[in-house]
Amino acid sequence: MTAVATRRVLSHHLARRRSLVVPVDAEARRQVVPVTCYEVDKLPPVDVAFYERARSMMRKIDQVVVPPREGRCFQVPAGHLFRIVCAEGPQVGDLNLWCSDDLGERSEKFYASKTRQLQATHLSTGDRLWSGFPYLRPIATITHDTLAWYRGDDFGGGVHDVIGSRCDPYTNAVIRGEDYHHCCHSNLSVALSTSRTFASIVATDDPVQAARLAEPYVHDVLNVFMCTGFDRNTRKYFMKSTPARRADFLEFFAEIPLLGALSACPGGDCGASHSDDATQCYPLLVEVFETSALNEWRGPPPVLTSVALLAIFNIIPKLRGVFQVSAYSRTHGLRPGRLPPH
Repeated sequence: MTAVATRRVLSHHLARRRSLVVPVDAEARRQVVPVTCYEVDKLPPVDVAFYERARSMMRKIDQVVVPPREGRCFQVPAGHLFRIVCAEGPQVGDLNLWCSDDLGERSEKFYASKTRQLQATHLSTGDRLWSGFPYLRPIATITHDTLAWYRGDDFGGGVHDVIGSRCDPYTNAVIRGEDYHHCCHSNLSVALSTSRTFASIVATDDPVQAARLAEPYVHDVLNVFMCTGFDRNTRKYFMKSTPARRADFLEFFAEIPLLGALSACPGGDCGASHSDDATQCYPLLVEVFETSALNEWRGPPPVLTSVALLAIFNIIPKLRGVFQVSAYSRTHGLRPGRLPPH
């Protein structure tokens, strides 16, 4: 197609868009019945009975207080439980999770968008938090949610969302034209940069440099206690005051050893704002529990993602029971020594 012909085609399409021509079968297209994207009924089942037993035999061993408009890190061994608690009043928190044994260049961490696809837009008891590629496995399971009664509202809102991201200073600067240093993104970056785990892989005495080095590890969050949705008419993302109150909590079982970072959002209950110093904010409490039910639990085996090892396991299937192998071969349709077609 010549350049002139290309311009004519583009001009034609732009003209059609400007004229907003409604096709004669528009209503029929709208009435197409949707389907669920993934066959989620084929996911590994959640052992509800085990988690209930684990909850009945738990003992608190640690806690971390997250001050308002700040972030803190915490450690949870595999097979332990942890709670995020509204310590004094309604407060939204932004949660990041990493495998504490693998905080490096290819760190295994929480994958919010895949969790949304495999679970739901808003999470509650029985839902799992999944890690990113090439691992893709449950890293935590929600064992109790005191806000499970909320389910949804007439606006289409729900609690504990994985559709929005954390508030951040970059978007704030674009919209408001000013720097704000206590957005959840910054709180998480600073919290991670001051953790022992991060200090073990990055050596610097400069707190600004440490925060900048930690920033790429910060990822999309689970918005704990946040009530959000999409406006049915405008499709725009909305938030409203959280239904959480003092002593409400969201509880998890750590399927792998976890390093967590939690920010007490500067928006407080997120009913009006999420990036200022004027909104009423409260601390959040992270509680860590051990359970005596671990003799019934077999933790996930080490994850192996090496292509060579995957090939060996394809030849000797019995070895798959010893290790947890990435479900995908990671060849991406290619063969060693052969360039992809162009």
